Amino acid sequence: MYSKKQLKEWDKQYIWHPFTQMQDYGGTDPLIIERGEGCYLIDTEGRKYIDGISSLWVLVHGHGRKELVGAIAKQAGTLCHSTLLGLGNVPSAALAKMLVDAAPRGLKKVFYSDSGSTSVEIALKMAYQYWQQKGEKRRKRFLSFTNGYHGDTIGSVSVGGIDLFHKVYRPLLFKNYKAPSPYCYRCPLKLKRKDCGMACVEEFRRIVQRNKDEICAVVIEPLVQGAAGMITQPKGFLSAVWKISKENGLLFIADEVATGFGKTGTMFACEKESIRPDFLCIAKGITGGYLPLAATLTTEEVFSGFLGRFEEFKTFFHGHTYTGNPVACAVAIENMRLFKKEQTLKKLKGKIALLKDELRRFFDLPHVGEVRQQGFMVGIELVKNKKTKMPYPPAEKIGQKVIGEARKRGVIIRPLGDVIVLMPPLAISEKALKDLTDVAYSSIERITGG
Repeated sequence: MYSKKQLKEWDKQYIWHPFTQMQDYGGTDPLIIERGEGCYLIDTEGRKYIDGISSLWVLVHGHGRKELVGAIAKQAGTLCHSTLLGLGNVPSAALAKMLVDAAPRGLKKVFYSDSGSTSVEIALKMAYQYWQQKGEKRRKRFLSFTNGYHGDTIGSVSVGGIDLFHKVYRPLLFKNYKAPSPYCYRCPLKLKRKDCGMACVEEFRRIVQRNKDEICAVVIEPLVQGAAGMITQPKGFLSAVWKISKENGLLFIADEVATGFGKTGTMFACEKESIRPDFLCIAKGITGGYLPLAATLTTEEVFSGFLGRFEEFKTFFHGHTYTGNPVACAVAIENMRLFKKEQTLKKLKGKIALLKDELRRFFDLPHVGEVRQQGFMVGIELVKNKKTKMPYPPAEKIGQKVIGEARKRGVIIRPLGDVIVLMPPLAISEKALKDLTDVAYSSIERITGG
C-alpha cells in the first residue's frame, strides 16, 4: 500500500492536471481522493466532502451504487472488450435501443465513442460528409454561438467560442460562423432583456439567411452553455433557432454532453422546448459517472446518405478502439434502468424547487452579480462591483479562493473563472443539498467580504 505522503509527492511530481495552472498547483497541498460513498468523496486522510459538481457533471445516482458496480463486474467476467468494427456485442446493441427510445423523436442511429469532445467531433464530420455526398460541395462551414464550448478536439474547438480556452489554437482551426449567445447579464448586443425582443434570435436569422448555402449545421448547447459559466438561455430561444435552422434546410446538432441525463430536470434538455435535432451528442451522465462512454445519435435521413456500393467509398471512415465497449455499455444500461426504478426525474422536481429557494439569498450578497439556474445546473457570477458589473481582476483569483474556502468546509466545487458552479448528483439528499448551498454561501461571503 502506498503512503499518503508518497501519493501527494507523486501527484505533484508526475501528473499534469487538466485546466490547472501547474505553477500554482505546485505550491499547494494536493487533495487525493481515495473513495466515494453516495454523494460524498473521501480523501486519503479520511475527510469527507460533498461532491458538489458530481465529479465534473457526471455522477447521477451516487458513488458506490451496488447495481452499477455489479453491472461492471458481471460484464467484465463475460467480455471486457470486442471491436465494433464489423462486429457487434450484446450490451452495445441493447443500450442503443434504450437510447433511441429515450431520445427526441426521429433519432434512430447510434454511433459510440468515448468522450463528449469526440461525440461532437463525430457529428461535425457526419454533417460535413453528408452534404458532400449529396453533391452540395459549398457546405463547408458550421454556425455556432459565442461563449460555446463543445470539447477539446480540433473540430470541437473550431465551433467553440471561449477565447480563454480557444484563442491560442486559432491558427489550427477551421473557419465557421458565430451567432451571439443570449448572455443576458452581459448582452453582446448591449440590450436589456425586458425589452430586447430576443434580438439575438434575429441576428441568428440574418446570419443563416446570408450564409445558408455554405452551412452544414448549427451547433448548440441546449438551454445552458455550461463551460461558459452556466449561461442560461431565455425561454423560447432554443425552439426559435431550431425552427429557423429547419426552415432554411440546415442540420441541427444538439450538444447535450453536459445537459443530458436529467441535469435540466428532463432526460434531455431538448424536451423542454420540444425540438427534434438531427444529431444528439451525449456523454458524461450516460454511465452514471462510472466509466467513459459517449454516443452520437442521428436520423435515418443522415444515415442513408452514407449508404452505397463498397467501391463508392461513402463509408463513414471514423472510429475508436474502444467504440461500444461492452463494460461501459453494460453500466450505462443499468444507469438507464435505475432512472426508471428510482423515479429519478420525478423525485428531482422537488429538489430543483428546493435549490431555487436556497439560491434566493445569494442575490443579497454584495458581490454576487447574477445567479443562474436551469434544473440542477447553477452558476453564481461574482463581480467586484455589483452596480457596474465590473469583474474581479484575474490576478485576484476570487473563484479559486472561494472553492478553497468551500473545501475547508467539506464541499468540493469548481469555478469557471469567477462563476461558482453547483451541479450536484441527481440523487443528493435534501439535507446534503442544503449543506451544499450553505457552504457555497458562507464561502462566497467569507472571501468577498460580503
